[in-house]
Amino acid sequence: LVHLYVGGPRVPNLAASARSDSGQTHSWHHSPVDVSIRAASPNGATMLLKEYRIPMPLSVDEYKVGQLYMISKHSHERSQDGEGVHVEVNEPVSDPKYGEGQHTRKVFYAGQSLPSWVQAMIPAMFSITEESWNYYPYTITKYSCGFLPRLQIEINTCYLPDAGTTENALGISDADLKLRQVEHMDIVTQPCAERHYKEKEDLTKFKSEKTGRGPWAEGWQKVSDPIMCSYKLCSVKFEVWGLQTRVEDYIHRWVLQEILLLAHRQAVAWIDEWVGMSEEEVREYEKDMHAQTNAKVQEVVAAAASSQ
Repeated sequence: LVHLYVGGPRVPNLAASARSDSGQTHSWHHSPVDVSIRAASPNGATMLLKEYRIPMPLSVDEYKVGQLYMISKHSHERSQDGEGVHVEVNEPVSDPKYGEGQHTRKVFYAGQSLPSWVQAMIPAMFSITEESWNYYPYTITKYSCGFLPRLQIEINTCYLPDAGTTENALGISDADLKLRQVEHMDIVTQPCAERHYKEKEDLTKFKSEKTGRGPWAEGWQKVSDPIMCSYKLCSVKFEVWGLQTRVEDYIHRWVLQEILLLAHRQAVAWIDEWVGMSEEEVREYEKDMHAQTNAKVQEVVAAAASSQ
């Protein structure tokens, strides 16, 4: 969901592909299911490690469908006017520990809605590659950018039927626990960015016609039934002298937090669209949205190529 922030209204050229400086599409080849995130790299450089806890008035079983619906719909909505996402891989995968899951690789085309100090370091258009392994209720997601090979973002997630009270949901080491920063997020009372606000998605006003849930008020986590929490352990590493602290803090504070708040809020606000769908039905919806999303991006690529 990185494109929720970095996607911009104008992309001059989408003909470039998501490739690294060596010309190869970036991918990870080590085990994708190692949920132990180190707070220090082999050369001793530290990284910013935060765990976001995001309660929702849903059950863990419900969110298995809601999560897929929300991601697919938002990718489709944002893939317009030259910004958006191209789905390269979406295939079943199996793991001896986590069982059956889904592996996806997506390329997010970014525009220019970035701070001026960031724009000064990057080309007018660049892309971010997302690789994800969804072994619900566990997911592993990694991001890379060919233009910024030293930037690494990893998000390890698990979903539990509580309000955010499990102290080590992802089973990280004692050393990482000492360095981890925990942030509790509230999708009801915490304001989202003004450009993302929609009254129909305001959970202090929204009421689900199909489930009767909502609207919600401060303290809703104590009385909500059902209740679940999304535990997201996020590591950001940018090993560039003079910029590391500033970039890592910026990504956490103004990118990840904003994206996570918006995505989880929309999953609840769109409940009447997805509740009652089977997993097979939401996978068909996902497949259809991917096809439409790819077509949107390809149209822009073709137009950019023909104008050169």
